[in-house]
Parts: sequence; structure tokens; C-alpha cells
Amino acid sequence: MSDPRPALLAVDMQTGFDAPRWGARNNPAAEGNGLRLLERWRKLGWPVILVRHDSTEPGSPLAPGSPGNAFKPGFAPLAGEWLITKRVNSAFIGTDLEQRLRRAGITRLVVFGLTTDQCVSTTVRMASNLGFAVTLIEDACACFALRTFSGGHVDAARLHTAHVATLMAEFAEVIRTEQALLLN
Repeated sequence: MSDPRPALLAVDMQTGFDAPRWGARNNPAAEGNGLRLLERWRKLGWPVILVRHDSTEPGSPLAPGSPGNAFKPGFAPLAGEWLITKRVNSAFIGTDLEQRLRRAGITRLVVFGLTTDQCVSTTVRMASNLGFAVTLIEDACACFALRTFSGGHVDAARLHTAHVATLMAEFAEVIRTEQALLLN
């Protein structure tokens, strides 16, 4: 039987993303918006899934055992909430996330997190390809500026906008936190 309640899927809300090595970031309100979403889902008793990236990259601030592997304040799973640990960009690769969702009858995912262009995008794409209905919360995501293959630079806001547009074109409904707080 299908669970009509959407599950909230928070991707990689970890302190390691505060490390200077990542560079300039967009959307400083992402964490606050994510906490508002978590508060609503928890109050309603809807499914909450927290994803943590356990990096295998040497020196990564997201490596298990490093301080940066910890969740940002308020994002650690509470009793009854799912913790999914991953080693690659997608929360579906090398984890039991898909099996858990199917067993629970969850067909709708509301996704936010870090980073828009990497783990959020990959997870949203895979969720959609696996047949889940996905809603991305644009203003509860953020990413970092990147260098291009030609030595140029793409600032974080443009990168975020481009990835959200791509996801909206084929993989997810895109809304903002205020709209998500009205979901039922």
C-alpha cells in the first residue's frame, strides 16, 4: 500500500561544507529553510530521511571520524527517522534507500540539501528515473563556485540556477520553502 505522505529527504547537511576549501557559496538561507522544513515534517509525523556523505577521498572534511562528517545543528536524525550513509553522489547507490522507500510505500520525495550541483542533483535525477515523484526545494539548497574546463569560473548562484533549471525541465517539480510548508 502506498503512503500518501511525502518523505522529506535532506542531503548532506554536514558541517564539513563550512570548510574554506569549498570557496564561495550561494544561498546562506539554505540551512534555515531546511530546518523549517524539518520542523514541519516532524510536527506532522511525516517520514524524514537524513543522508550523510561518508567521503572516502583522502583529506576530505566529510570523511568519517572527521569533525566535518557531523550533521549541522538540527539536522541529525531523531528517533524513528532514517539515516542513509553514502560514499558517492547519489543517495541510491550503495545504500538501501530505494528498498526502504518501496517497503514503506513511499512514492513522493521532497528533497533539499548540499550541494545543488552534486549530490542533490544526482539524487533527484536517480529518484525520478526510479519512478518516484520528486519535489526539489530550491531555496533550501546551495552550492559552491567552480572552475570550468577552460580555466574560467562559474559563480555559485549561476551554477545553482542552471542545475535547478535542468532538474525542473525533466526530473522534479521545483518549489520554494514557503510552498513546501503548505504541502499536504
